[in-house]
Amino acid sequence: MTTHNDPAATRALDHALVQDILRQVARRVVGQEAMVERLMISMLTGGHVLLEGVPGLAKTLTVRTLAETVRTNFSRIQFTPDLLPADVIGTQVFDQATGKFSVKRGPIFANIVLADEINRAPAKVQAALLEAMQEKQVTIGGTSFTLDEPFLVLATQNPIEQEGTYPLPEAQIDRFMLKLRVGYPSRDEEKEVMRRMAGGSAIAVEAVAGPEQIMATRARIAALFLDERIVNYIVDLVHATRAPGEIGLADIVPLIEFGASPRATIALAQASRAHAFLRGREFVSPDDVRAMAPDVLRHRVLLTYEAEAENVASDEVINRVLAAVPAP
Repeated sequence: MTTHNDPAATRALDHALVQDILRQVARRVVGQEAMVERLMISMLTGGHVLLEGVPGLAKTLTVRTLAETVRTNFSRIQFTPDLLPADVIGTQVFDQATGKFSVKRGPIFANIVLADEINRAPAKVQAALLEAMQEKQVTIGGTSFTLDEPFLVLATQNPIEQEGTYPLPEAQIDRFMLKLRVGYPSRDEEKEVMRRMAGGSAIAVEAVAGPEQIMATRARIAALFLDERIVNYIVDLVHATRAPGEIGLADIVPLIEFGASPRATIALAQASRAHAFLRGREFVSPDDVRAMAPDVLRHRVLLTYEAEAENVASDEVINRVLAAVPAP
């Protein structure tokens, strides 16, 4: 008979929990395995995610489905240019019967918040969201309210349509643990999407986990073994984005305006641990780091106008860095 103190039994339960969640998501979402896995990593680490892709790629559907598989509160905020901070975090309402103000909580008070088309919101709304993302709290009428854990902001943005949009401030972009580029499905996947949606009714999914299980699994992932050589490798990769000339990449020095911040180092370690966990390992390998590096770094490496003129994307720069920094 196994007990809660049996590490092997605990790992088996963790693995079964994750597989149950992924199976439920797969009932409704066809393909997009990379996006689903990265969203799972965000849930298991507490990191926020920015999803970039054209409309119709199941970004919203995937986030909503993932929220349904875990017994959590979910809210969706459609960001628009006329949105106010109070529409997101809430406001104080005067009650004439009592003569007192009461707090009306906004949609940010949920475990999983889908911020749809986040770059359509003006700066004041971005600032209100920034406090929630970083401090896990919001301030209404001078009073701070702590948000319930798990708390995740999963935001989408359209990379094509720029009219009526507000570029996200660098400080806010840095708060996203991962930035995912969501691509088109394959031909076979698209045929399967058409078949599943032909009935017109939503495919049901079950809630197979609770917040307590997610938080307990999150704690075990944070304790996953990280060898000193892997620590050095992560630091070397992030440092190389700031000083590529030191690793023999003098030609990309003029292309980088700013390298990744120390927050990237922390995020890469967390994401690599979760990546190893999803593969059933008790330690982090260089492959885990390499797999997660583009998603962790692509929005944190800011390129110069020269790079834009030469049509060089941040992914290209990150791939050069990954190829140049020796793995342990």
